[in-house]
Amino acid sequence: MSNILYDLKKIKAFVFDVDGVLSPDSIPFHPSGKPMRIFNTKDGYAMQLAAKQKFRMGIITGGDGLAIFKRFNSLGFQHIYLKSIRKIDDFNDFLQKSKLYPEEVCYVGDDIPDYEIMQVVGLPACPVNASVEIKSIAKYISSCKGGYGVGRDIIEQVLKVQDKWMQNNAFSSW
Repeated sequence: MSNILYDLKKIKAFVFDVDGVLSPDSIPFHPSGKPMRIFNTKDGYAMQLAAKQKFRMGIITGGDGLAIFKRFNSLGFQHIYLKSIRKIDDFNDFLQKSKLYPEEVCYVGDDIPDYEIMQVVGLPACPVNASVEIKSIAKYISSCKGGYGVGRDIIEQVLKVQDKWMQNNAFSSW
């Protein structure tokens, strides 16, 4: 049984912000001046499983860096938008390339740059420590903080409702 009040059988895609959603909202910096993000392995498992189950997977972030690209590309993300200036424009590009309708997408964001997308998607979701504005429009607020299992929480619920969680290929390695 899902805690999400939306018809999860409609979901065909997951799109995520990175900082504050898939990584904690505190970012350490390397002595070189480059940000170093950490990612949750349980999120990673759920994301690669969703990709194997033919869900369209996307990242739309204002952040940049080869580490972000490599991490999510290795998990099967087909659409990775870095240095996003106006996220809604990249989201519209994602919809066009994926041939999806907004109601078929779960978008997970945590702050003001995510607001426009969250107003149009079928399932806007966020971590428990998202901004007040984002929480006010989210259809689902995870009990997890950003970087600590939000992706796993949401993907697991959707896949369970669609009977895709504990399939034989769920046990194969990444």
